[in-house]
Amino acid sequence: MIRFPSYLPMKQTLPTFLALVSLLAAGCKPAAGPSASGSEKKKVAFVTNGVASFWTIAAAGVKAGGQKFGIDTETLMPAEGITDQKRIVEDLLTRGIDGISISPIDPANQSEILNEAAKRTKLITNDSDAPTSDRLVYIGTDNYKAGRMCGELVREAMPKGGTVMLFIGRLEQDNSKARRQGCIDGMLGRSEDPKRFDPPSDVIEEAGFKILGTLTDNFDRAKGKANAEDTLAKYPDLGCMVGLFAYNPPLILEALTQAGKLDKVKVVAFDEDDATLTGIQKGSVHGTIVQNPYMYGYKSVEVLGELAKGNNSVIPASKMIDIPTRQIRKADVDAFWADLKEKMAAGK
Repeated sequence: MIRFPSYLPMKQTLPTFLALVSLLAAGCKPAAGPSASGSEKKKVAFVTNGVASFWTIAAAGVKAGGQKFGIDTETLMPAEGITDQKRIVEDLLTRGIDGISISPIDPANQSEILNEAAKRTKLITNDSDAPTSDRLVYIGTDNYKAGRMCGELVREAMPKGGTVMLFIGRLEQDNSKARRQGCIDGMLGRSEDPKRFDPPSDVIEEAGFKILGTLTDNFDRAKGKANAEDTLAKYPDLGCMVGLFAYNPPLILEALTQAGKLDKVKVVAFDEDDATLTGIQKGSVHGTIVQNPYMYGYKSVEVLGELAKGNNSVIPASKMIDIPTRQIRKADVDAFWADLKEKMAAGK
């Protein structure tokens, strides 16, 4: 297979280079479709929904999986949202790939490219699902239940209730919508209902809590920090800030430090950014919900490798491979972080 140079970003691929690849491929092998020979080393790709420390951990799992199962792997992180992600998938299909594991940014509006990929290669989803697409299986967690676990941490941090603001990257993704609603329901002690939906702009007052709203930043770190700063300025009696994407808690901690309110406002987090884990060690963060991005990457490679060999038995009847989430508090953080560092070191 002819590959683009590793130094050439996907978004800067030149039309002339594409034309050259097309001509060369025409004289060598079909430009699209999985590897023709069953003995040829399989090639799979792991496509994220953005650039974040969460995905760096997943990339280590992808690499480890490739080494374990004898598969060529690459991890691709779109820096410019849905357009960039679509371009990456199209490029992979043009190059010919045996399988793709993707975290769709906006599955409702990506059905065409996802289904096209499913026709031409083995397509699975990770982290965030696209259940109405033709993907073969979803590898990840039940984000509604994970969100409820996050809400439980808020209740622990604020046993008497109080004012809360939620921060998240975007709400188009299947996982972010479920995670946010689960957090709200868990915080308020509501019954389980994954189909419930509270509009992001609504102020919710229940069970002693006042949820001021949900602020999004579309993976723009400057916007994410500004959201935190503006919230602190607007609500002097704010009791808790909840960061639901990996980069949100570190931005919240920066804003709190600059405002002189670190340790005065509770922080509850999602994912395992270094700054978040350090905050838990120091007591600045009450706790975090960790998924297992390393295993998302590792398992994706394992499953795609088997599918590429024609072994469909790796797909369960539920079409979901559940990777459990955990609550990490101060008592757990040192052991958790040591294990994470060991995995990351092995993946380098």
